[in-house]
Amino acid sequence: MAVTLPTLRAERQATYSPILPIHPHTGIVMQVPMERIDPAAGTVTWIDPATGETFETSVKGGACKLQWKADWAMRWYALGVDYEMSGKDLIDSVKLSSRICRILGGLPPEGMTYELFLDQHGQKISKSKGNGLSVDEWLTYAPPESLSQFMYNQPQRAKRLYFDVIPRAVDEYVGNLEKMRIQPEPEQRINPAWHIHAGSLPNHAGSPISFGMLLNLASVVNADSPDILWGFIRRYVTGASPATQPLLARLVNHAIAYYQDLVRPGKRYRQPDAMERAALEDLAASLAALPADATSEAIQNVVFEVGKRHPFPDLRSFFGCLYQVLLGQQEGPRFGGFVALYGIPETIALIQSALARRADAA
Repeated sequence: MAVTLPTLRAERQATYSPILPIHPHTGIVMQVPMERIDPAAGTVTWIDPATGETFETSVKGGACKLQWKADWAMRWYALGVDYEMSGKDLIDSVKLSSRICRILGGLPPEGMTYELFLDQHGQKISKSKGNGLSVDEWLTYAPPESLSQFMYNQPQRAKRLYFDVIPRAVDEYVGNLEKMRIQPEPEQRINPAWHIHAGSLPNHAGSPISFGMLLNLASVVNADSPDILWGFIRRYVTGASPATQPLLARLVNHAIAYYQDLVRPGKRYRQPDAMERAALEDLAASLAALPADATSEAIQNVVFEVGKRHPFPDLRSFFGCLYQVLLGQQEGPRFGGFVALYGIPETIALIQSALARRADAA
């Protein structure tokens, strides 16, 4: 009590007890003042404010519970906890619980204080505001390893936790898994994926296609089932199937869910202006001149050359045009890789459809 009371407001100090008796008749946890404490008997005496009846309750055997602050310290002491992570909003509680643990003769756990989670606007996430992202929601749209990757990165810095961070976390995990797989020396394989998988490579080869690319493919073809995406994937990766590519199969399912719930409702195509229209026509003709088996690098080089031939302020503006006019979104994939996956004829048809949409609008 001498440790806890100074941390409370005056009105709270008047009635505070670290022991909360459970009403023997109703099962309600009673937040009432203690009339008497008997350390030898291990009991507390209290009055039911609703009936005026006096009860003497044992603090043992599940008849009471501990109140916050004392509860945390007692858990450490009773369970021998030697490591505790907590958010920076609990720094004072960690200090107080550590004092209680030492008073009891125990050793407080080693701790790590992590920063708070923020929403996309930099505000602390909160259940009452409803601006957070739950673990279940994350796991609807991405595999659990990606959440481990997100948590691994800079744990002592504030993290913005909202739906848009999921694709990046997935692809960071996939990239680290690939690095772990190709490194020749064991010490070179230690990266976040190494920790996520406890130092052992999982029994699959990772994913030959990024999650971001799958999302863009799903967006273009308006995918509502895995079979739609697998038709393109098999053409891009010889012999690919859910059986031979288990991680990719999981990513396909997650990509469709992410697209349907989070991307599709916000898609907004814009019309190209005259200069952009000319560039898109040039791009369609340049792609048509490529061989059917052109690599993603060869396609990317052609895309760069087309962008340079037209008076865009910079190449970033040209790619912004491609994403906004063709995909209906502000950002997009490395375009050469996307064309290689989607197909050159299909991309030309996509461009022609966008130009026709513009002509109809006119």
